[in-house]
Amino acid sequence: MHQSFNPTVRTLMGPGPSDVNPRILVAMSKPTIGHLDPEFIRLMDEIKAMLQATFQTKNELTIPVSAPGSAGMETCFVNLVEPGDKVIVCQNGVFGGRMADNVKRFGGEVVLVEDEWGRAVDPQKLEDALTQHPDTKIVAFVHAETSTGVQSNAAALCALARARDCLTIVDCVTSLGGTEVNLDAWGADAAYSGTQKCLSCAPGLSPISLSERAVSAIKNRTTPVASWFLDLNLVMGYWGEGQKRAYHHTAPVNALYGLHEALVILEQETLAVSWERHQRNHRALKAGLEAMGLSFIVPEDERLPQLNAVTIPEGVDEAQVRQQLLQQYNLEIGAGLGALAGKVWRIGLMGYASNPKNVLLCANALEAVLSQYNAPIHKGLATGAIERAYG
Repeated sequence: MHQSFNPTVRTLMGPGPSDVNPRILVAMSKPTIGHLDPEFIRLMDEIKAMLQATFQTKNELTIPVSAPGSAGMETCFVNLVEPGDKVIVCQNGVFGGRMADNVKRFGGEVVLVEDEWGRAVDPQKLEDALTQHPDTKIVAFVHAETSTGVQSNAAALCALARARDCLTIVDCVTSLGGTEVNLDAWGADAAYSGTQKCLSCAPGLSPISLSERAVSAIKNRTTPVASWFLDLNLVMGYWGEGQKRAYHHTAPVNALYGLHEALVILEQETLAVSWERHQRNHRALKAGLEAMGLSFIVPEDERLPQLNAVTIPEGVDEAQVRQQLLQQYNLEIGAGLGALAGKVWRIGLMGYASNPKNVLLCANALEAVLSQYNAPIHKGLATGAIERAYG
């Protein structure tokens, strides 16, 4: 006979999911209502308005896709890429690679602009590629590369694309709510995110936003969208305006209660205060880890404060350290991916988990576990450095 599942309470400081605010868990436990109930449609309209404010856009088509961030990515690509379209993909980590894979699957032609893992996308390389490929239809890049902790200059990259009349697709999965995302100021055409990072919500939804130019491109396709579920021509009928909605799918009602509460919490804190909080906690974590002798692979001016790629000391079994952190401290940090596998830990300070208590827990637990393995670190300095950073 199976018993009810009761997970151990963890502190989630990996690359996502992040700790969910208790207010959101309470919101998700409220009674389920129908996905065409007038009350639920009012909730949908409020979610749309708050997502527009969070993305800093007036885009009418700003909605949560009923699936995690990867589905938000696929929604943008499957709707905008037609067979034969030339798409420049800027890759500086794992998720740029996933963008390229999407383009190929939908029959597009990929032009890859590659940068070193741990560095931002180089606007000059994009400009050169646009010059060499004047028939490019779309430019795609990752604003916040979760695999490396790098933030690229979205405004500069979007401006280059727009100057050549290209549409842009921007991955904002790890940036939304944690660092500045401003779709209208950037001139971005399609952006997608996830609920499980800086929005501190449960995983399972992907906020997206598409400009009028992008919507026009979708409506004027010469081929059908290759996915029925993600075809925005159909989804728009459900997430449209007013009380009359065309049934498309059964929306994840309780998950959307959670997203609504997450956006209310962010609205109450304000975007600017949230961005500053993420930056402040990053600076404190940086002070503590550097005092210990650990270093960051990303230059400070290209670094995501909410996702820290930290080098592993010489001779340390990084997987064993993560296992000990989980067993002894119920603390989760992430491993490196792709080219950085075995070379870095990825430490998240996202949303509700971005707070001074977690900064101290992470630094002290990491020091204790590394000391057990006689790692070459400086002991006893991290806490003082963190307290000084907080002033």
